Amino acid sequence: MSFAKLDALGRKLEALEHAQAILGADEATHMAVGGGEKRAEAMSVLAGMHHRQATAPEIDDWIAAAETESLNEEQAAALREFRRHHANLTCLPAEFVERQTTARMRCEQLWRDLRGKNDWANFLPALEGVIALVREEAQMRSEATGLDPYDALMEQYDPGNRAAEITPVFTDLKSFLRDFVPEALAVQQERLVRTPLKPLSGDYPIERQRELGLAMMAAVGFDLTHGSLAVSHHPFCGGVPSDVRITTRYRSTEFLSALMGVLHETGHALYEQNLPKEWSHWPLGKARGMAMHESQSLFVEKQLGRNPAFWQWALPEVEKHLGEAWSIDDILPHVHFVQPGLIRVDADEVTYPLHVILRYELEQELVAGRLEANDIPEAWDARMRDYLGLSTVDNFADGPMQDVHWPSGAFGYFPSYTLGAMMAAQQWSALKAERPAIDDEIATGRFDTVNEWRRAKIWSQGSRHSTPDLLERATGERLNAAHFIDHLRARYGSS
Repeated sequence: MSFAKLDALGRKLEALEHAQAILGADEATHMAVGGGEKRAEAMSVLAGMHHRQATAPEIDDWIAAAETESLNEEQAAALREFRRHHANLTCLPAEFVERQTTARMRCEQLWRDLRGKNDWANFLPALEGVIALVREEAQMRSEATGLDPYDALMEQYDPGNRAAEITPVFTDLKSFLRDFVPEALAVQQERLVRTPLKPLSGDYPIERQRELGLAMMAAVGFDLTHGSLAVSHHPFCGGVPSDVRITTRYRSTEFLSALMGVLHETGHALYEQNLPKEWSHWPLGKARGMAMHESQSLFVEKQLGRNPAFWQWALPEVEKHLGEAWSIDDILPHVHFVQPGLIRVDADEVTYPLHVILRYELEQELVAGRLEANDIPEAWDARMRDYLGLSTVDNFADGPMQDVHWPSGAFGYFPSYTLGAMMAAQQWSALKAERPAIDDEIATGRFDTVNEWRRAKIWSQGSRHSTPDLLERATGERLNAAHFIDHLRARYGSS
């Protein structure tokens, strides 16, 4: 049977993906600096091997023949994803994939070294090389799919995303936030006048923060026998479903940014750990795109981690691990603190979408050739001033060098973050409608109902449905930004 051949191919590709993922996670966390060149070579060769096996000429014939075979529902769904996945891969030659993998890894390694030095000038040539390859990739994908070049890139991260649909939503959201950010800041100031912010002690040893993070991870459902927590320059969730590698970064002067980073990455990890294991070697068994993935991470970070009910349970854990006794009235002003800042990953949930929209707009211009790499700092600063009233002049480390996405060539990824925030709010709204007492469970540290709902509605489905269909099946409606706006108004607004 031809489907059996595809099934066997899937197992071989899964093994290569496993090796690539673990090597990548190790490279970002434990590899010595001097190992970079050889690691890039090794991962380039693996990427080429994977690409050649996944794009072998006979696979087209196997897919066509399998479509005539008697398949059950799961196999038929798997075959649809095999075809879509194969079409996305075959538009790029193996030689290009190897060249791009090497360029991305070397640029990312340079970024790790030069960001801390605020050295844009020496980083720029490597970034220019990555952007040139991204444009080349976008053109090849566009010709193969009939999509606009930027849409063809987004298709790799979230099938179905189209700039023509996203841009109007983001434009409306940007308009709302420009008015709402000042409102949220004014509401916050009124509260702080009545009750001043209790200062943090500023003494949070990293090992204690790590133990707190591990305790929180386990409590919300992370399986510590199939995953781990480490430190990296940029928080991420990597590895494979059976061995999920999540990271954060710490500051000993405060603990919330690291903890929220842990919760965010745990949200990604829960999705990976709960994907259908019997489909793990099929494209069908993968997560349904990055917008859905971000909705799972933001659900844990925002809907749970910044929920007052969560902190009723979490405060004793904080006291146990960090030695500080807080009341709910002490901690919530910190958890809900709104302050426009330069760093996306540290941004509050009110200002965060503006960081994403800025990047979304700039990378469209970069892909289209309307903006060149050496013009990024000026364009970045102009939008940062316009959207958040902040300047990044000569501050490259906290400006266009702050994210790993562009050095690693991940163009088309950024919109997933804010789409994910909207989807997370919509999922929370649907869960609350079904389980009105869910906050009471969270307040006592019970997360089973939350996870059972997400497992049934999202995690167990893999890539069986498109993103819009999966969201509608889970929540009863297509993407509706009103849930996100209502969430922000309720938590941060004046009413």
